[in-house]
Amino acid sequence: MLLPRQVLLRHRRARWILGQVALMTAAIFCYFQVRGLTAGNPDLATEHAHRLVEIEKALGIDVEAAVQAPVASSVGLETVANWVYIWGHWPVIVATMVWLVLRHRWAFLRLRDAMLVSGGLGLVVFVTYPVAPPRLADPTLVDTVTQHSYSYRVLQPPNFVNQYAALPSLHAGWDLLVGIALATAGGTLLIRSAGWVMPPLMAFAVIATANHYVLDVAAGLALALVGYAAALLLERRRAARAPRVSRRPDAPASHGSHRHDLVGHRTPGR
Repeated sequence: MLLPRQVLLRHRRARWILGQVALMTAAIFCYFQVRGLTAGNPDLATEHAHRLVEIEKALGIDVEAAVQAPVASSVGLETVANWVYIWGHWPVIVATMVWLVLRHRWAFLRLRDAMLVSGGLGLVVFVTYPVAPPRLADPTLVDTVTQHSYSYRVLQPPNFVNQYAALPSLHAGWDLLVGIALATAGGTLLIRSAGWVMPPLMAFAVIATANHYVLDVAAGLALALVGYAAALLLERRRAARAPRVSRRPDAPASHGSHRHDLVGHRTPGR
């Protein structure tokens, strides 16, 4: 039979989880609504895309056509690239966050904060500097996802999608954040390995499917790291406010003491 304190803690935990689910659902909905309602001028977005290509040529990194060539000529490679682009993003993000909120709440909070910060910064760029993706700016490249896959339009309805928001690539950036979460919280080699493999696979897929330029990927990764740094800062502030208690057995080793908030998630102290 559960003691009153145990019942109270369970109720608090359930309310906290429901609150986090509601927060992330609202944030994702607002993200897509703002992104979908701020579609830039196609001519201006294409002009910006051409400027990006000029910069890439000057840097010697205009490799989009070279990356897509073997994919477009192989049904198998094209299918893999499409699947990584479609199923390796939102389905993986949602599954990872559900796992983290139930098993590793310290990692969930870190991922949540990093995504919120980087997503907010990304929306600012989408609004102020629209960029057409390679599939719309370069007629020599193939839109492999639209031509050969219908799942993406189900996962992201057209009214939620801004076709001219290629910069930054949050496909690449958020997969990096998810990869970091899996690599740090994963208790098995399989989970940690998935965390290491996912980010480079997504970076390849977004270029191979002609959805992003190399500079889009670089910008997405940079924003993700800014968001991650902000998440670590917020984590330290939460730890400073939380009462000092004994370390939980599921918390990974780190320098210094460990603290917990009232819902019991692990956050490293200073």
